[in-house]
Amino acid sequence: MRSVPEYSSLFIDYLEKNSIAKEPYNLYEPIDYILKLGGKRLRPVLTLLATELFDVSYEKALDAALAIEIFHNFSLVHDDIMDDAPLRRGQQTVHEKWDINTGILSGDAMLIQAYQLFENYEGETFRELAKLFSKTAIEVCEGQQYDVDFETRDDVTIPEYLKMIEYKTAVLVGAALKMGGIVAGATKECQEGLYSYGRDLGIAFQLQDDYLDAFGDPETFGKQVGGDIIENKKTFLYLTALQKSAQDEAQQLEHLFSIAPKDPLEKIETVKQQFIHSGAAKATQEEMEKYTQQAFQSLERIAISEDKKEMLRQFGLGLMKRTV
Repeated sequence: MRSVPEYSSLFIDYLEKNSIAKEPYNLYEPIDYILKLGGKRLRPVLTLLATELFDVSYEKALDAALAIEIFHNFSLVHDDIMDDAPLRRGQQTVHEKWDINTGILSGDAMLIQAYQLFENYEGETFRELAKLFSKTAIEVCEGQQYDVDFETRDDVTIPEYLKMIEYKTAVLVGAALKMGGIVAGATKECQEGLYSYGRDLGIAFQLQDDYLDAFGDPETFGKQVGGDIIENKKTFLYLTALQKSAQDEAQQLEHLFSIAPKDPLEKIETVKQQFIHSGAAKATQEEMEKYTQQAFQSLERIAISEDKKEMLRQFGLGLMKRTV
């Protein structure tokens, strides 16, 4: 088995070899731009790693890994348009650098490119990969719609929020791992164990992302700190703070999440303090730990050596210590 940085390096090499530079350039340049902005490459790395868990070369999974990465970035391009986000990974978003129409069309092309990559697999492998990808893609869209709906609802529950982040973020992590298992010809039980591990780790990952949005370092986070607060997003932090706060404090928080002041810095700081004082910040960290441990329990369903399971545990623990 290779290390995570080694898989990342191998994937980036493959990504660069498959870089698209052709006409019409205004369609393909934005795709090349977003794919080369960097990021953690978490999902494709997991696809390659999962394949080699079963002693099959990562090379067989490169196209599946690239499909996952292209789809993930397609979703980011469109999410950034919907959120009117100015930055992605510390750089201009596609619709800011070009325009909204370019972002929509280039994103559409990325989705199609992701599907095309599965054509490089044959028979049952192609069928299973395409079936999983279609299921995952529609769930990601459903998750995004839930996220949009929550913006105008004042009765969002914590279970609803967890379902939203499962669909919007976590299912793609689970699918990335399961695809590696499919390419490797692993048993259905091993594939499902990988999926559960990835899904629960993905939920923990998104809870961590929500936490860092409020409490991260702007120098390392890569996005606007406090962005969720500015956009009045009903995150786990917010919903938990409402639940844990006294009535007057909860009403103040609800009021803050109904306004859009010209200078949002004071609002951000006030909300962050309430997240801390209500215990929501601590509860969010505890929820992250719960889902991380659930992910580790799923490893028992996967027929691989203990040292490989330990590597996956260390990978999960490393994600929970990130600052970006």
